[in-house]
Amino acid sequence: MLIKQKTTDRGVITLFIPYRVRRRGGKKLVIMPDGEAAQARPSIDNTIVKALARAFRWKRMLESGEFTTIGELAEHEKIAPSYMTRVLRLTLLAPDIIEAILEGKQGPEVTLKRMLDPFPMDWAAQVEYFG
Repeated sequence: MLIKQKTTDRGVITLFIPYRVRRRGGKKLVIMPDGEAAQARPSIDNTIVKALARAFRWKRMLESGEFTTIGELAEHEKIAPSYMTRVLRLTLLAPDIIEAILEGKQGPEVTLKRMLDPFPMDWAAQVEYFG
């Protein structure tokens, strides 16, 4: 590896590490001097995670009897009932898909916009639909 170290008069150490950035599959990869890609952290999509959390919270509130209808809950949350029903549908996602989202391992085709569109109810079909 071609790491160079430089120390200044003030005791500051500066490291120079040569690397390249390559695009692969819509993502940027850092290529180190030995040709290996640097390990990237999973990219957790906070908007999808927040929508999932809201969906399961709303489901729990409806199931507990705290609110009797989606319209009543939507009014309480100050959002449109149609939006609430689309978000609530996320509670029907396959556990594997939810786990992948929470770990940041979902593919780039899994977006909140796409998830709020109608999707198959069968879990195997969902995995195929979302990739």
